[in-house]
Amino acid sequence: MTLTAGTLPAAVAAPAKRPNILIAISDDQSYPYASAYGSRFVRTPAFDRVAARGALFSHAFASSPGCSPSRAALLTGLNSWSTGAAGTHASNFPAIFTTIPERLAQERYHVGYTGKGWGPGRWQDERQNNPAGPVYDRIRLTPPSKAISPVDYAANFNAFLDARQGDAPFFFWYGAHEPHLPFTPGAGSVDTWRAGRTTVPPFLADTPAAHSTLADYAFEIEWFDRHLGRMLDELERRGELDNTIVIVTSDNGMPFPRAKANLYDSGLRVPLAIAWPGHVDSGRRLDQLVSLVDLAPTIYAAAGVAPPYRMAGVDLLPLLGGDGARAFKARDFVAAGRERHSSSRWHNLGYPARSLRTRDFLYIRNFHPERGPAGAPRALSDDNSPGQDHMAYFDIDRSGIQKDMFEHRDDATVRRLFDLAVAPRPPRELYDLRNDPDQQHNVADQPEYARIADEMDLKLIRYLVETGDPRVGRYPEQWEQYPRLEGVTRKFPPPLD
Repeated sequence: MTLTAGTLPAAVAAPAKRPNILIAISDDQSYPYASAYGSRFVRTPAFDRVAARGALFSHAFASSPGCSPSRAALLTGLNSWSTGAAGTHASNFPAIFTTIPERLAQERYHVGYTGKGWGPGRWQDERQNNPAGPVYDRIRLTPPSKAISPVDYAANFNAFLDARQGDAPFFFWYGAHEPHLPFTPGAGSVDTWRAGRTTVPPFLADTPAAHSTLADYAFEIEWFDRHLGRMLDELERRGELDNTIVIVTSDNGMPFPRAKANLYDSGLRVPLAIAWPGHVDSGRRLDQLVSLVDLAPTIYAAAGVAPPYRMAGVDLLPLLGGDGARAFKARDFVAAGRERHSSSRWHNLGYPARSLRTRDFLYIRNFHPERGPAGAPRALSDDNSPGQDHMAYFDIDRSGIQKDMFEHRDDATVRRLFDLAVAPRPPRELYDLRNDPDQQHNVADQPEYARIADEMDLKLIRYLVETGDPRVGRYPEQWEQYPRLEGVTRKFPPPLD
């Protein structure tokens, strides 16, 4: 891949006092699971505080529905398919790609992270630090449940601030391990009022197990939010809050069937709030389509730093304050993609797919639909004997929701949802969001939608060609050559040709 150096427009001169940047990124938190969005069972006062001091986005999307590729895209400002091995799961992060903290460190920013940076993957092959920066994780606590990380995120942020030299600006990545599975069952039942307030999304079976698991999910989102609140309080105590850009988001959607690892809104649409007093109007509510690849060029513009190469994203600053929104050229679409998510198929094959999302439609191109969207239905044991059908599907994280849905897959009320999660999908999917906001009825083959499907397919392929996606280039299978360097490698029967 050829990277083009970026240029610093004359209008984006370095500010007299360079801003600090705090990015808080949860692990697997879908929109709209924050109280600022009206959620009835997730309470996020710190996220709400950032939204009240700045801008709250309702249509923000990750570049990929999985941890490693999504975080690589955010850190580089490039689409996930433009980041080489970092654009798949559990491989490495080539040194050719400069991340936000690496670029800011060149401009004498104090940089670091706590919790989960870029990963899973082996960055050590080509880098001295995680792509998110030097790690601050020595300070530990006793977590409220076994599933929650013992890293004291907020205390480590304080240690990072104490290590700063003079009045240097800082960039800090707060990457919580929550609300990633596994959960501690019943952890979210401490507040019994949740039992009547949890709302099961339409793509999941509405069962007691779903309500209980969602309560545990809320518990872990609130843990992430609690540490964010402590960080905001510390910045205010030190007199730094007003000169700090605070960005709060997530890497991808919730870890349940047909969500994470899928190109539907349930896998890609994430919370996003940005605050920067004096530059971002307080209480701003924005419904424009934005991508997390927009964060890198926005940060570079705010810091007055030339980007290391041409970004796929756009600078959001004109959208955030004053009358800039009137001049801001809104996106017509957001694009996303996925490759390997887990060890879920023979020879670690992925499920390559790309999507184009507008306000009214979602279009998905599945490049190898014969592989199955959630992985192979059965795996091999250590002695190479085959397991049972429907006991694999490792692209779906294990949870109470997953277990309950799979055990009751033959129930009339569950079967349709089970098939939506695991059954083979056609090469093309199209969803009319005006009539089907939950994206459950593929209309790609309906005659009345044929023109729209063809137009969106053409637009998607053109964009992938323009951005150098190997899937539509000379080496479409190069993704399968990237090794899986972390995690379990499972054995599966060879595919039937």
